[in-house]
Amino acid sequence: MGVMSATARSFLRQTSLLDLEAERPKPTLPASPQNVEKSLQREDVARLRASLQGTAAAKVMNATELLRALEKERRDELIPTTLDPFDELLGGGLPRGKMVELTGRRGAGRFSIVLSALAAATSMGEAAVLVDLGDHLDPQLAEANGVDLRRLLWIRPKTLKQAVMSVEMIAATGFQLVVLDTGLHPMRGRRVPDAAWVRLARTAEAHGAAMLVSTPYPLTGTASEAVIVAERTRAQWLGRGAAPRVLAGMTTVLRLEKHRHRKPGTHATLTLRAEDAVPPTAAVRQMDELSPRERKRA
Repeated sequence: MGVMSATARSFLRQTSLLDLEAERPKPTLPASPQNVEKSLQREDVARLRASLQGTAAAKVMNATELLRALEKERRDELIPTTLDPFDELLGGGLPRGKMVELTGRRGAGRFSIVLSALAAATSMGEAAVLVDLGDHLDPQLAEANGVDLRRLLWIRPKTLKQAVMSVEMIAATGFQLVVLDTGLHPMRGRRVPDAAWVRLARTAEAHGAAMLVSTPYPLTGTASEAVIVAERTRAQWLGRGAAPRVLAGMTTVLRLEKHRHRKPGTHATLTLRAEDAVPPTAAVRQMDELSPRERKRA
């Protein structure tokens, strides 16, 4: 009887479980995301929007919509380099969330543009990163040109692959300006696949970082938002005749090779002046003060 009673109680428990399964409602498909979003919308916000007319109704938003709008507005901002010819080609500066490529041969002034971009970003209070594959950064010279070293992270990779990996990892941490300078030709390390530049562009877009790639020849391909080529560089000298000459600066012609929202082919002239050289106006003034004989000797 003990065994029979145990079996009977077990059988009753099984039948009760079967009955519960029978009473459980059948599963239904979830509502579409649009319906869920409408159901979560507060009723008072919906009534306020309904009571307003025209464009005022579109400006009323809840907290989630406000955060999305602020994030979108921030990513549409530009980081100017304070070099007017370069910024004009890009429509005002380096766009947040996009990658810009700057190409040019030796002596084209690429690193001067990089320093100007770093100085502008750090002076605005933004944190910047320089991935320096060519190992060209002089901290004292950078600080003299306006770079706030307290807001600059300096990374010195050994190969191009390490440089690209560093940019991809560091751009996801919240830095607003990420600069990759690959140095001069030939680069250290092999070329990386085109998919690597696509990942960099997506990382910049996902985190709202302005990304500048400075390279002696094209690398990023279609992944970049814009490509600027530095060409026809000419040096400017002070001094004539047997007098020693001093490098006063250099003039570079910039050409907009590609842009997704602007017409390519536009040219701009960028003049970079050496800080330790005598300004051209002062040199002309000194020549005017010389006698005709001294001026002929000069």
